[in-house]
Amino acid sequence: MAESKGKSRLHQQIDENLKRVYEEALNEEIPDRFKELIARLRSKEVGQ
Repeated sequence: MAESKGKSRLHQQIDENLKRVYEEALNEEIPDRFKELIARLRSKEVGQ
């Protein structure tokens, strides 16, 4: 039974770390080069 509690704690730590990394990625600013690329692609779509 102690082993399953250990695995449960390990899974909980993994879940918490994955959620933290996901939240950090959501809050990151989009790099300028990606913004420029998106703008160029959109302008080409409008020009068609």
